[in-house]
Amino acid sequence: MLVQAYNLVAHGFLLFLLLSCIISTNIHACKQTERSFLLSFASTLSSPPLNWTSLDCCRWKGITCDQDGWVTRLLLPSKGLKGGISPFSLANLTHLTHLNLSHNSLYGSLETQFFLSLNQLVILDLSYNRLFGELPLSLSSSNIKTVDLSSNRFFGAIPSSFFQQASNLTSFNVSNNTFTGYVPSSICLQHSSPFLRLLDFSSNLFNGDLALGLGKCSELQVFHAGHNYLSGLLPEDIYNATKLEEISLPLNSLHGAISDNIVNLSNLATLDLYYNHFGGELPLNLGKLSKLKFVNLDFNNLEGALPPSLINCTKIVELLLGFNNLEGDISMLDFSRLSQLTKLDLRKNNFTGTVPRSLYSCRSLKAIGLSENHLEGQIEAEILSLKSLSFLSLGYNRFTNLTGAMKILMSCRNLHALLLSGSFVGEGMPSDDDMVDFDGFQNLRVFSLFYCNLTGQIPVWLSKLKNLEMLVMDFNQITGPIPSWLGILPRLFYISLSNNRISGEFPKQLCRLPRLLYEPLASQADKYEFELPIFGFMSGIQVFPSQKLSFYRQWIDVSNNNIVGEIPTEIGQSHLLQGLALGYNNSSGIIPDQISNLKNLEILDFSTNHLFGIIPSSLASLNFLKEFNVSYNNLERPIPTGTQLQSFNSSAFEGNPKLCGAPLPNKYRPNKGIDADNKNNKDVDNRLHQLPWFYIFTALGFNLGFWGVCGF
Repeated sequence: MLVQAYNLVAHGFLLFLLLSCIISTNIHACKQTERSFLLSFASTLSSPPLNWTSLDCCRWKGITCDQDGWVTRLLLPSKGLKGGISPFSLANLTHLTHLNLSHNSLYGSLETQFFLSLNQLVILDLSYNRLFGELPLSLSSSNIKTVDLSSNRFFGAIPSSFFQQASNLTSFNVSNNTFTGYVPSSICLQHSSPFLRLLDFSSNLFNGDLALGLGKCSELQVFHAGHNYLSGLLPEDIYNATKLEEISLPLNSLHGAISDNIVNLSNLATLDLYYNHFGGELPLNLGKLSKLKFVNLDFNNLEGALPPSLINCTKIVELLLGFNNLEGDISMLDFSRLSQLTKLDLRKNNFTGTVPRSLYSCRSLKAIGLSENHLEGQIEAEILSLKSLSFLSLGYNRFTNLTGAMKILMSCRNLHALLLSGSFVGEGMPSDDDMVDFDGFQNLRVFSLFYCNLTGQIPVWLSKLKNLEMLVMDFNQITGPIPSWLGILPRLFYISLSNNRISGEFPKQLCRLPRLLYEPLASQADKYEFELPIFGFMSGIQVFPSQKLSFYRQWIDVSNNNIVGEIPTEIGQSHLLQGLALGYNNSSGIIPDQISNLKNLEILDFSTNHLFGIIPSSLASLNFLKEFNVSYNNLERPIPTGTQLQSFNSSAFEGNPKLCGAPLPNKYRPNKGIDADNKNNKDVDNRLHQLPWFYIFTALGFNLGFWGVCGF
């Protein structure tokens, strides 16, 4: 009896568990209408398959249901989804609280019905897709907290009524779209959300003034609206949003002074107003912002001295105040309290004095930018205490003793960029005798001594810089030949030696620079970024600053020197070369047909030399040329017909009396084919190599005598 009773109880318990499981399963099983809506959504996707095959959609990947079987969450971020989104099928999922389809490749527009039907949404994240269209008049869900539509293709104005029902909104991000009109300050009015913490309108087409209203967002912590077309003054009430931690408004046209009321923002950690038109002096009490970490006011019109209180911002990590009109003796400032400082940019201001010795106490410093001021003195050995220093820009000041500076700085083991252009004017290039037992700059990538009027030759110690990628020495008085060992530096791709007194021939070895021959593998591609942006020079024109090394082209510029001889045919091996400037030299011979192998070439300048023969017809195949100049040579015959060469101004061909054809006004009268002309170039080239030395020296003697008497 006892055993039977036990068995009866056991069977009853198992039956109870089974019924509980069945009931539980039935409670959470999805409704068939929900299942069909999800399948309708999935049918619009081209790849990859979602494998939604089981009967119970609540068990599908990315799907969550409530206890009644309604789908409440659809979460499929970064799944590689492609295809058109079906807003109507999603709009029928009326119990959705969380919708996240971010980081896919979905396209299509979101109809108004989509927003109206999903009135239970709390989280909406459709960022990083290809969605487009305009936003509806209003968000229908009063529960919504997060809206992220960033990095899509939405356009139009954001209606001022869009936020009226979003009383619980905490985060709104529409960055990286093409929205237009005014930034909707109504979002912060009292009848809207009092809980907003993040607003991101950056990288759109917003314009006009920032209207009053932001100060009403009492909980606002992050406000981004950079890279737009905003103008006017910063609204005064923004300083009432006292919980602000980040203000980022770079790349706009905002102007006016930075108000003294900024000290009300006691939680401010990031102030980024880069590239605007802010003027006036920095607030005297800026140092009261004790939580400041990142300050970027580069490229504005600020003036006056740095407020001494700034040194009280002891948590500051980056202080970027370059390209303004600031002044004062910076050697009087005490930087020793800024122990966390990693980047200091004071370039292109009007500061005086010497490099502050207190700066050497900032042991975390990675970048120092002091160029284009009125500083003087010499580089001191204390700079070696900055073990992490990788970027040093001291150009266009009145520093002296370049050789001494090199002997000190070569021991900065982590130095990647050394920019000394425009300083040490009139001194001599540190010679090999000066740099005995040289073993430094092992990580140097960029070395610039542009516009220093230095004398001497290119020293051999540079050949030991195996990581050097950019060498810039234009506008000096450098003599001697271009050393052939430049051609073996494994990472060198940018050589600029124009406007010197360099002589000799263009070395063939330069045509075999590894970085001009082979594309690096994707895994080896140079993604290096400088700690601070630097300016590049292309064809004598200063270009917009960039921090990415990959921004700079493969480039050889030896123009305006005394280079003689023929252009080596080996130049055709430099397949990756994008710019070649040999103008204003004494090069002779023909234009090598092998130039046509340089399919990436954008700039080609052979002007003002002694080149003769024809322009090879194959040059018409260079489709990427933006600048082309062969003026003032002895070229002849017609300019090859091709859309590229005919697109240049006639000034690119002038000074060649025997040259004809468009775009020159003198028309060509055909008597031979182009192929015959190319053959003539080759025949001339062959005859040159077959001339007896007697005739060569006789011709040289005549030319020297003639030009010595008559002048150029």
